[in-house]
Amino acid sequence: MEFGICFKGDIHPKRTVSLCKQAEAAGFDYAWFFDSHILWREAYVTMAMCIEHTDRLRFSPCVTNPGVRDWSVTASIFATLAIQSGGRVDMGVGRGDSSRRVMGKKPNTVARMKKFVHDVKGMVRGDAIQYDESPAEVQIPWAEGYELPVWVAAYGPKALAVAGAVGDGLVIQLGDPQLCKWFLSQSTQAGKSAGRDMSTFRIVSAAPVWVGDIQKGREQARWFPAMVGNHVADIVEKYGKDSKEVPQSFTDYIEKRKGYDYKDHANKDAGHLGFITNDIIDSFSILGPPEAHVERIKQLEEVGVTQFTIYLMCEEEEYIVEQYAEHVLPHFK
Repeated sequence: MEFGICFKGDIHPKRTVSLCKQAEAAGFDYAWFFDSHILWREAYVTMAMCIEHTDRLRFSPCVTNPGVRDWSVTASIFATLAIQSGGRVDMGVGRGDSSRRVMGKKPNTVARMKKFVHDVKGMVRGDAIQYDESPAEVQIPWAEGYELPVWVAAYGPKALAVAGAVGDGLVIQLGDPQLCKWFLSQSTQAGKSAGRDMSTFRIVSAAPVWVGDIQKGREQARWFPAMVGNHVADIVEKYGKDSKEVPQSFTDYIEKRKGYDYKDHANKDAGHLGFITNDIIDSFSILGPPEAHVERIKQLEEVGVTQFTIYLMCEEEEYIVEQYAEHVLPHFK
């Protein structure tokens, strides 16, 4: 089981570096960064800074999308980071939620996301690629053949199928083992149908945690189901509340949802959290004493999850990394 930490880009740069160094020393494997360039600081500048102060930790956006940068710019960023990091960079990708909606734009289509994955991987490798915004083929002459690992963030059936068809891994923003199992099965089946060997396919379960008092943990993590609710609302709108395309346990909780303010995206003190119940927080997150964390992560491991990543945004980040280093990671490393 791998472990990661995830930032949303509002922690002071020096403290961000310190947390990455702390996590690497503790045995964490990944550092992920929200890629929402208006709401928070530019993710790739921050990753480059942290790369210079670490030796083993891998870095990735969580997640980028096809609709906020020219694709050649994205490819150049990853090809550069691959060289500067010694091959310690991945790409997490989705349709585009906060980075586009905060601008009044809709997320990209699943088909566009799929082509984006193919074309960016190709350009990072050094292939000549022609895409819609470029009349001529683009080939990066200084690319060094890096095979960029790509993780696809998905919940809906079409996006899950793309993850299985073209991704190296799947990102699920949930800490619920049974839901993770259901989503993983959809991607795995799609990959097999596409003729891929899925034996090395990976899945990240990403969720907030709190080690200690559960009630305090709930207040720290209440923002999370509200954020996930944006994606759930999209799925319900497309497929219907009673669709068999997604588990009912995943869609029921947004019934009392009254909207979402993207200016408070992933904010634990946001004003749009009233519809979130304690049961949903407890299901989606991991809260309580260290033993509860170990037990839940073992359950995730049993259903096929290969990495658990902490949304590290509780204002007591060093404490969480320290607690996991001392009480959780030794059970899996």
